[in-house]
Amino acid sequence: MVRPYGEGLKFTLNSDGCWQAPNTTMDYITSFDIRLEKDVYYAGEPLTGCVVLENTENIKIRGIRVLLRGKAHVQLKVMKSGERKTLKDDQYLLDEKIVIWGKDKSEPPDAQQILPRGMHTFNFAFQLPQCQMPCSLETRMGTIRYYVKCIIDIPYASSPQGIKYFSLIGPHIDCMEEKYLAALCGADYKKRCFRCCQRGQIGIRCILERTAYCSGENLRIKAWVDNSQDFTINLNIRLFQIIEYRVEKGVLGETKTVTSTAVEFRSSTVAENSQVKFDSMLEQHPIKIPVVPPTMVGVCRLMQIYYTLKVSVEDERKNETLEMEFPVTIATVPYRSPQTQLYSISYDFCVDYVEGGRYISPEFRLGQVYDGNGPTTVDEETPPTDQIEEEEDIILYRPVYVKVMDKPKGISKITKELLNSASFLYSLLMITFIKSVNHLKQDQKLSESQADLDRALKVGSQKLSTKSAGPSGEGPSNGLEQQKLLEDSGAC
Repeated sequence: MVRPYGEGLKFTLNSDGCWQAPNTTMDYITSFDIRLEKDVYYAGEPLTGCVVLENTENIKIRGIRVLLRGKAHVQLKVMKSGERKTLKDDQYLLDEKIVIWGKDKSEPPDAQQILPRGMHTFNFAFQLPQCQMPCSLETRMGTIRYYVKCIIDIPYASSPQGIKYFSLIGPHIDCMEEKYLAALCGADYKKRCFRCCQRGQIGIRCILERTAYCSGENLRIKAWVDNSQDFTINLNIRLFQIIEYRVEKGVLGETKTVTSTAVEFRSSTVAENSQVKFDSMLEQHPIKIPVVPPTMVGVCRLMQIYYTLKVSVEDERKNETLEMEFPVTIATVPYRSPQTQLYSISYDFCVDYVEGGRYISPEFRLGQVYDGNGPTTVDEETPPTDQIEEEEDIILYRPVYVKVMDKPKGISKITKELLNSASFLYSLLMITFIKSVNHLKQDQKLSESQADLDRALKVGSQKLSTKSAGPSGEGPSNGLEQQKLLEDSGAC
């Protein structure tokens, strides 16, 4: 009987006289995890983390590699010549690799590379490139994913692998850029006629104060509606998300466009023969930008995302007219006040009615397996099936996007009060300082006048003593001199 041989393996002979292979390497690895410092990153930031590995036995390993990758993938289903075909295309955005233990696969291994049993922590660090990078995205037809992958290279068995996904915020778009701060204006009117009779006209004029907004900010738009007709109208404002998918296969390639409504607003009724001014900032319910993926044009070869604001007038028959479109940019850095330059952001999932929030890949859904211990009959204590599926469905990964944090109610009033109190304190301090300076000046003048008086008294006393002594130093010689001396002392 020939004994089977495998490098680094020990086979045993069982009771049936057959060689039995040992346990797999994964049986010896009881813990394998990839941990990142944080889950959200920006372009240009350092990405740091560690690989945690626990093994119960010594393992012969060639090396442990960590890969940083970013990949865009598009899959389109098209009809060509009566046949349904699937076109795919990929674009790698990041591809870096480091070895955190042992040797690389291409390098010659050492004689003994044994990973001793126990708990091990291997640190790693990458530097994300400082350039415009597309954001993380999950849709049914295309994905953009960034992840860290760890491979334990075992020469005699299948290599265990682990993947950790993270969200990347990009591209860098600042609402404070000059090109986004310029206002856009539009105006249009239309005359309504019935046969040869004119029934009136309707007109609209709009001003979009700025063209870049971050998710969570309020849309700043003003509109003047002139309704010189005998029926009512309404003002409609809608924000559309447009995503273009492209697969560069063949001569021309394939392109598919998906349009979704991100925001829809309908104003109150404009009465007949009236004029109304609309200001989004003065409305009871302002037009807020929901959490959506940012604008992405010219960053990824396979996908483009852009937004369009459509303003129109709707008559009582639901017919739209006087349509105007404005380009809107969804940014990643919100608008700041020129006085403070401060802002607060958070991260949230995309809303579920636009591309980026509708679809969750099955590979990121983790459902619990029925073990036979649950209820077998439907009774009052058994929750509905939809509720069971919702509770058991665990989402392993979903990309997040920038969102401006909501200000608490009354924060503007508190801020004004603080500013007023600060200005009052500043004025009080300035008045106190000026009074102190004036007091110091007055004290200095008084001290100078007192010093002059003391100096004059001292000089007068010296003259008096000199004249009292006379030529021989024994006093005045006659009465005339005494009288003159008394007059001089009195003058002093």
